[in-house]
Amino acid sequence: MNQVNQQNETPTKWIENLALEEINMEESGVVNMNDHLNPVHMLEESSIEFMEDLREKFEIYVSKFNEYRSSNQSGSSIKIFKISNTINDFMLFRNSLRLIIARKAADLITIGFLANGKEVFTARLRSTDSAGSQGVHEVRAHLGPFNNITWRFGGETVETDALVRHYLSEFIRNSAR
Repeated sequence: MNQVNQQNETPTKWIENLALEEINMEESGVVNMNDHLNPVHMLEESSIEFMEDLREKFEIYVSKFNEYRSSNQSGSSIKIFKISNTINDFMLFRNSLRLIIARKAADLITIGFLANGKEVFTARLRSTDSAGSQGVHEVRAHLGPFNNITWRFGGETVETDALVRHYLSEFIRNSAR
């Protein structure tokens, strides 16, 4: 249902932005005729929106997890923190494990774990993967025809609910130890 709401908002958001830009143009006298053709501007907006969508979904699921866990142990709750000096990077924290979601560029978002403040590793993608592969996963923007932006991992289009479910499951299982 959340994705349906997001899809319903997206088609009208661009026209609302055009109306606001025109009002600002009339008030300020500054004309921006080519912003809709600037891929850097489009990627910047898309990455910020993608990160906000991710954070919102993580917050929903973390809140539900903490609600179920609160009756048993208060020390097992997950906390979400904004990373300072960034637009909208954030991390999840529990039992000295961090899941860090960071916007490294307008077209690049990285996701990785930080254990004990020094060891960086990625989430497993299959049950046969070894736990603790070094590095981070990269989700990249793909600019298609008519400036259509899709977010991809390993060349495949990313579905945000599946991404959140996967990383949050890995985080919960790895931070329970």
